[in-house]
Amino acid sequence: MRWLSSLASRVSPALRTQTKPRKPLLPSSPHKGNSFPSNLISAKNPKFPVIDHLYIARVLSRKDWFLLLDHELNARRILLTPQSVASVLQNQQNPLHPLKFSIWFSNVDPLFLKNQSVRGVLANTLFRKGPVVLSVEFLKDVKNSGLKVTEDLLCILIGSWGRLGLAKYCAAVFGQISFLGLTLSTRLYNAVIDALVKSNSLDLAYLKFQQMPADNCHPDRFTYNILIHGVCKIGIVDEAVRLVKQMEGLGYLPNVHTYTNLVDGFCKSKRVDEAFRVIKIMRYKNVTPNAATVRSLVHGVFRCMDPGKAFELLLSFVERESLLFKVACDTILYCLSNNHMSREIALFLKKFGAKGYLPDSSTFNITMVCLTKELAHAQDEVHELFENYIQGGGKPGFGTYLVLIEAMYKSGNIDEGNQIFEQLIKDGLLSSVHSYNMVINCFCKAQILDRASRAFGDMQHNGILPNLVTFNTLLAGYCKAGEISKAHELLIMLLEHGFKPDIFTFSTIIDGLCRVNQIDDAFDCFFEMVSWGITPNVITYNILLRSLCFIGDIARAERLMENMQVDGIKPDSYSFSHLIQSFCRMNKVEKAEEHFLVMLKSGLNPDNYTYSVFIKALCDLGKLDVAKEIFLSMEAYDYLPNSSLCSIMLDSLIQHNRFEEACRMVKSFVRRKN
Repeated sequence: MRWLSSLASRVSPALRTQTKPRKPLLPSSPHKGNSFPSNLISAKNPKFPVIDHLYIARVLSRKDWFLLLDHELNARRILLTPQSVASVLQNQQNPLHPLKFSIWFSNVDPLFLKNQSVRGVLANTLFRKGPVVLSVEFLKDVKNSGLKVTEDLLCILIGSWGRLGLAKYCAAVFGQISFLGLTLSTRLYNAVIDALVKSNSLDLAYLKFQQMPADNCHPDRFTYNILIHGVCKIGIVDEAVRLVKQMEGLGYLPNVHTYTNLVDGFCKSKRVDEAFRVIKIMRYKNVTPNAATVRSLVHGVFRCMDPGKAFELLLSFVERESLLFKVACDTILYCLSNNHMSREIALFLKKFGAKGYLPDSSTFNITMVCLTKELAHAQDEVHELFENYIQGGGKPGFGTYLVLIEAMYKSGNIDEGNQIFEQLIKDGLLSSVHSYNMVINCFCKAQILDRASRAFGDMQHNGILPNLVTFNTLLAGYCKAGEISKAHELLIMLLEHGFKPDIFTFSTIIDGLCRVNQIDDAFDCFFEMVSWGITPNVITYNILLRSLCFIGDIARAERLMENMQVDGIKPDSYSFSHLIQSFCRMNKVEKAEEHFLVMLKSGLNPDNYTYSVFIKALCDLGKLDVAKEIFLSMEAYDYLPNSSLCSIMLDSLIQHNRFEEACRMVKSFVRRKN
């Protein structure tokens, strides 16, 4: 059966070779020589400026970059706004260009670096593209331009070095700060201490802290909070308490950040009672906890206590405290979900739902994922919680609907699944090709192919055109279900819509044909795939290898493996496993051993099932010592034998009256497992 050659007449002759035109990453620049464009940063629409990022990159790569930028500004061809500045910073490929541009605009107007959005974009850009270092040549270039590195800019630079872990470089630059024409200040000290804390160099941070008075710089609340954060992060909370007292002695009252760090520190030190005491102190001193305080407490309690006890403790806390009630509840639900505590989640939602609590959509989505997995046999209860959420005014996200629909179908609750699907449509969440693709995939996974087909028709009826992913998803559903004739019909539609089949399309068809034992047709499709200019990958080869091994055509499987390597495709662990298992089933243990050794030499690790089949075959053949050697070597390949494999090995030792070895193996296995 020639799957595609017979369909070629239905499509354009150019389809086999068609490729999608690639859009350039940057618009091609129309500017020649030193001519200046009129739209460098267009002033026509200040809110949405048209920016030629490529031209700006060319300017910044020149030696006279500062003069060219000044010229454009004076000629009113540049309109500097926080939005345009941020856009330029984000779209420079050379790591040094954002720094050059920042030096220039901060000298034009220092207020730009006071803008939080600009500061944030610059900090992230320097971190992502960094490290951006201050070379001697670069500093000479800046000095000759008449510009200078401002204190604001240096603080942001130091912060990026700290995030990148460059503690020594931070300290080195800080020691030569006078060469930048800057005077040491408390703010600069705070920046470098914060960077050193972030780069886990607390000793260096303390050294700078102690040097401050010598440079006539005095620690402030920011300085102390940075150090308190540093020591709390590593659980040295007693030192944090000492710093708080020292800070208060200098007249700086602890603020919400100070207390939040203390809560985190006490939890890291597993001193939960003292963490709760900090909350009481905050109330006494009229310091209102913020969301970070509550999250630190909840996460900290779950981190350092048994999850069940943590839940009980926090449950009573939430019942007592009305402050930031929703944040506390959302965080508790998140931690319960992470710990797979489905029963506690259901209890919590019912108890606090009656008091008006409604999780936000992201928290509810995480919760539903946990509930559908852990309460697989109690989907009615999950559905009830979902209905309560909607009746309470909650708006589930698309992902939440999809998780729940799939869970209902898998558990056999088809009517409930259909009901939730109708609610999804009613809420207007099924409105794009992406959302339809996910829904079709959901139906295919649940093997409800009539609904998948209906959704495919509905999307076109609603004016949403399917893409190649849509066709491939539905095609996979038909092929896995063995409905090859429907897959063939869908393939005709795919071609008539002007799409070129890709590697996924071909691999799916080949897999479908193999599933219904049409191996020759599968190979025909494989060869057509190559004629369409699509190179098979290891997954495609593995589908064919698995099928040949399944029907016992091991000679053909070996030839395919050889051809695979000739074509430059490296076999993976699955490729070898199919052959090894097949040889073992045919009692050709020497051949299995040969492939097993090649597999290990290739740096590939067998899975537990392959180990089990191979070791059992060796034991059955009487090669007990070889089997034992392979069994004991598993740990070297980061595999812990499972109970089934251990049973095979122990049974064989006992059958051969090697009781002492069996006992030693049991003890060794128990010790490794613990």
